[in-house]
Amino acid sequence: QVQLVESGGGLVQAGGSLRLSCAASGRTFSSYAMGWFRQAPGKEREFVASISRNGGNTLYPDSVKGRFTISRDNAKNTVYLQMNSLKPEDTAVYYCAAGQGTYVYISRTNYDYWGQGTQVTVSS
Repeated sequence: QVQLVESGGGLVQAGGSLRLSCAASGRTFSSYAMGWFRQAPGKEREFVASISRNGGNTLYPDSVKGRFTISRDNAKNTVYLQMNSLKPEDTAVYYCAAGQGTYVYISRTNYDYWGQGTQVTVSS
C-alpha cells in the first residue's frame, strides 16, 4: 500500500511558475512508476507527466511539453512537477499517482494509487 500526499498548489498569474510535490509513504517508492494527472471542472482527468522507477525516462503530452518537468528523489520518497510558463488552461486539480510498472505510462489504468489532489489556479 502506498499513500500519496500532494502539496504546492495555489494561485499564480499567467506566465508564472509553481512546483508541486508528492510525498509517498512506504519503503518501496523506488519500485513504482509515478505520474501526474489533472482534472478541470467538467472535464475528464488527463495525463500530464510520467517518470520511470529510476527516473531515467519521462513522458509528457504536447500540451505541457517544454513547460513542465517531472522529477523524483527516491531517497526522499518524493516526486515533483515543475510547472513553468503557466497558462489559464492549466487550471485544474492536480493528482499524483503510483503504478507498479517499470516504465512510463499514459493511461490511468496503469496506476494503482492516487493522492487527493492539489488545486492549481492560473489567472489571466
